[in-house]
Formats: sequence, structure tokens, C-alpha cells
Amino acid sequence: MILIDGLTREYAGKRVVDGLDLRVEKGELFGFLGPNGAGKTTTIRILTTLTKPTSGNVFINGFDVARDPSSVKSQFGIVQQHMSLNRDLSVRENLDFHARLHHLAPEVRQERIEELLEYVELTEHADQLIDKLSGGLKRRTMIARALLHRPRLLFLDEPTVGLDAQARRRVWDLIRKMNMDGSTVFLTTHYIEEAEALCDRVGIIHHGRLIALGTPLQLRQKLGMITVEMQGCGNGTDYRFFPDREDAARFLSSLPVQDKVIMRESNLEDVFVELTGQKVLDK
Repeated sequence: MILIDGLTREYAGKRVVDGLDLRVEKGELFGFLGPNGAGKTTTIRILTTLTKPTSGNVFINGFDVARDPSSVKSQFGIVQQHMSLNRDLSVRENLDFHARLHHLAPEVRQERIEELLEYVELTEHADQLIDKLSGGLKRRTMIARALLHRPRLLFLDEPTVGLDAQARRRVWDLIRKMNMDGSTVFLTTHYIEEAEALCDRVGIIHHGRLIALGTPLQLRQKLGMITVEMQGCGNGTDYRFFPDREDAARFLSSLPVQDKVIMRESNLEDVFVELTGQKVLDK
């Protein structure tokens, strides 16, 4: 669905995307992670035709992003991080307005809107003004809007930012449902546990380069399945990683008695921090 070959993008002589190669298969739920300034946003802007590459090739479902942006736009829908709904319109009116922008015929338009309202469980809220909705309902409205023209690929940029835990889980369920129904999903998130819970594979970009690619389990296995945290060390908390609990236990038995030592399973955030040297929200 997505083929990126040798992608670069420069601004004022600075290369913010540096020879990026990436494939995302049809039907995949793919997570794209990186600290701020890593080149993640620029890559997504290129994929969605908003920015032209300096060099390299990018294809969406076989269409060249640089040479055929009109065809590319018909292939994807996007749910942006910031709320971009018309606050003075109802849910149904927002969907109707965007269906007209996609030139859906009147009979097709109304049928598709009703179908999507049911799909994202918004039928009972269809005639409420956007300003009266919770954050989770607004996000589901944006997802419905992105699906109006039946895109083969869906870009989700921080789809649960600002939502409470319950609303976030509802959006997670909807993302899984869309993927199971055949949509390829390209997800960016600052919530590492979100990528771990949802994604078939994850790519981590840092300084414009892809530094890790694989399933969450594969990336954890490469780092070590067991984490030992030793708190109160000179530089804060020290982390050590081991392939299994036996190796971790042997390491612990070699240490002097310490009050604050934790042994636990590793997670995707451990992988991210070790590879990039910073947490995802660091500047």
C-alpha cells in the first residue's frame, strides 16, 4: 500500500528525512514512531501530498505521490491531530458537507452517511452540534468523515490525544474494527502503549532515518524480554535488559542488596528510549 524508496527532504540545507526506505503492506496496521524533530511529520506530509520530496520515490497503492497527487488523494483518508470539524454544524451536517466535497451523488451521499453514523456508533448523536460533543465523540466524527469516500488507506495522526482512558479505548476498538474490515492503517502516536496494543508492525524514525522496524514482540526480543530497573543510582534509574528471567535473576544475585530493584517484562517504550535516547515527548 505504501512504498517509500530513498526518500529525502531538505529545508535550508538541513536534511530532515534522510534516505528513508519503507514498505507498508495492504491490510496492515502500521505504527510510525519518533521523537519530536525526528522527521515523522515531514514524512507524513509527503505521504499525504502536502509537501514535495527533495529526492526519492513515494507510491500510495501504486500511484506516484509527486507525479499524480490527485489519484493519490483518492486513495487515503486522514484524521488529523487537531480538531478540524465545523463547530457550528451538527455531526450529520459535517459529514454531508464533506461528502459534497468528495462529489458523492445525493442518493449515495445520504446512504453512506447513515452507514458511517452506525459504523462509528454516532447515530443517536447525529443531530447534535459539534460543540456539544465530548472529545471522544468528536474524534469518532472525524474518523467517519475520513471514511466517506471509502479510502483504501487511513492516516491517523495522534488519534487519541487529549482523550480520557475510556474514550481512548473506544477509539482503539474502532481502529481495530476498521483494520479488520480491510482498511490499511498508518498510525502515529505519542502513546507508546497505544502502538504496542494496536500495531502489527512498528517503525521508529530518528534524525530522519528509520532505525528500527518489526513487530512489537520482535523489537522487544532484540532488546531483551526482561527489564531490571535499579533506582537511586548516580544518574537516576539504571535499566538493564536480559533475554529471560533466569539471566536477569543471575544478574540480580551478583548485586549488593538494594532496596529499589524491579524486575519486569520489557515493553515498546523501553525499546524506543534505548534506541533514541529520549522519551517520545522530549523536545
